This record gives sequence, structure tokens and C-alpha cells, in this order.
Amino acid sequence: MIKTFLEIGEIVGTHSVHGEMRLNPWCDTPGFVKKFKTLYFDESGNQPVKVISARPHGNVTLLKLEGVDTVEKAQALRGKILYMRRADATLPEGSWFIAELIGCEAVDADDNAKIYGTVTDVSQTGANDVWHITNESGEYLIPVIPDVVTGTDIAGNKVYIRPLKGIFE
Repeated sequence: MIKTFLEIGEIVGTHSVHGEMRLNPWCDTPGFVKKFKTLYFDESGNQPVKVISARPHGNVTLLKLEGVDTVEKAQALRGKILYMRRADATLPEGSWFIAELIGCEAVDADDNAKIYGTVTDVSQTGANDVWHITNESGEYLIPVIPDVVTGTDIAGNKVYIRPLKGIFE
């Protein structure tokens, strides 16, 4: 399901006495956060905050937000989740956000009446992602490769798969 606001990461600490913070980004790379001029302290977009600067630093993003100009103010935000507006992000064709996959029905690519379950998690293995599909019988791991995943319809809350033999048997 396409969401208006998505979690982008968690503030995990401070970086300087001038209010810079360390953000643990929940996206593919720490540099992804650099694309945003505004982030949000809530998932409904009612608490916007201007991004003064964002830069990757190892596996975190160093972030400076408007109004946060002391280490004390930055420390007070530790543990806060930041959100991004989905419309502000651009993804390559055929890409999607993991948060939008969670909850999608996994449907047979050749027989739309056959539903395998719901996507409940995604593991990033390096070679390819793995979708965790759960139904009343348990959890099944589906490799996200072209032979198995034939399509996604995030707006329609569905993913289409052609499972490898034996996975659901």
C-alpha cells in the first residue's frame, strides 16, 4: 500500500556541540537522506522540520535540523523516529519501499485466485532480497528474483509470484 509518510530513520545520538545528530537511516544508503529538505517528527506530517544539512558518515547520516543548535537539544531528540514524505522521494522504475511491501498479498502470477499469504518482512541478503510470506500454515521465504517475482502492484496491495517448486507444498 502506498503510504504518504514513511520512516526514514532513528536519531541515535549527537555528533557535535552545535546540535548535529547521528541518524541511523532505514534506507539503502546513508546518502539517501541528503535528498530531503524537510523531514517530519510524526507519521501524519503535522510536525515538519527543515533539514539544514545531511551527509553520510560511515553507516549513519550526520544530520543538522533547524532549531537544533546545541548538544542538549540534539540529545533530547535521541530515540525519535524521523519520517519522509513519499512524494518527495524518487525511485528507479521497478523499485519500491520495503514499508510499502509489508502487508501486500502474495498472489499466484498465473492464477490470481490463488493467494499464498501476506508479505510480513523483507530480508536484504546482498545477492537479492528475500520476502517473508506468512499464511495460516507458517512463514515461507521467497527469493526476489525475476523467475519468482513477476510483478508488484503496491497501489493495489498485491505482489505477483511464481514460487519455486516445493516452497508452499
